[in-house]
Amino acid sequence: MLALVMNANAQERKPLETLKEWRGSNPNEALAKDGPKSISNAKELEKLWKAWDIKEKLPEIDFSKEIILIETTRGSRLNLKAILDEKGDLQPLGIATRDFGPGFRYVIISINKAGIKTIQGKPITPVN
Repeated sequence: MLALVMNANAQERKPLETLKEWRGSNPNEALAKDGPKSISNAKELEKLWKAWDIKEKLPEIDFSKEIILIETTRGSRLNLKAILDEKGDLQPLGIATRDFGPGFRYVIISINKAGIKTIQGKPITPVN
């Protein structure tokens, strides 16, 4: 007899689609330490864009519909995904290589905020 066992937690979480993505690096490792993990308003996004000297044009984001997630690493490669559980808690998942180098690498993604109530158990900052 063969029994199939499903992990209940796997059924309760769903990956969210990345709407937009920006990647890059910065030579000043200290900037990554104080960087946010999420942004929910245009003012904070502009502040990050300037602080990290991101060369791409500052994107126009409708923060009533989207939220920004950020992950950094000293490794050479970094990926970022978002998982939403049945209670509306968003879990960002950053996966990086361990080949550390100078400065830091970043990934910034935009996702649809429908159904998101908290990020890692903390309330989302209101849109300004």
